[in-house]
Amino acid sequence: MSNFRAQGLAVFREMLPGLLPDDDADVDFAAKSDFAPELMDIGVESIFGRLWSREGLSRRDRSLVTLGILIALGAENELESHFAIALRNGLTKDELAEVVYHSTGYAGFPAANTAKDAAIKAFER
Repeated sequence: MSNFRAQGLAVFREMLPGLLPDDDADVDFAAKSDFAPELMDIGVESIFGRLWSREGLSRRDRSLVTLGILIALGAENELESHFAIALRNGLTKDELAEVVYHSTGYAGFPAANTAKDAAIKAFER
């Protein structure tokens, strides 16, 4: 297992507890999908292993940056998970509401409204 994969799995488990088995050192994502089976491997290694593991920004700050990007992109599928991650990384619900409010000026009301819905789902977890 590559170092970035091991780091990525560790970070993923910390930020999204319960989604991967804790006792399983490696996870075979490819076995879970017939289509684009390596996509999750790429995400774990590149995003969680290389980016979220870097020095330079706190995880809290990375959550703010990530949410801003995802809101602007209208990335509905990822927003709910990243609102949950942001809570684990120390942001409060009030601060996350400010992220949503602030995004109206740069990404537009529909994107902010989509983000609000994703946040509500994340808070209900």
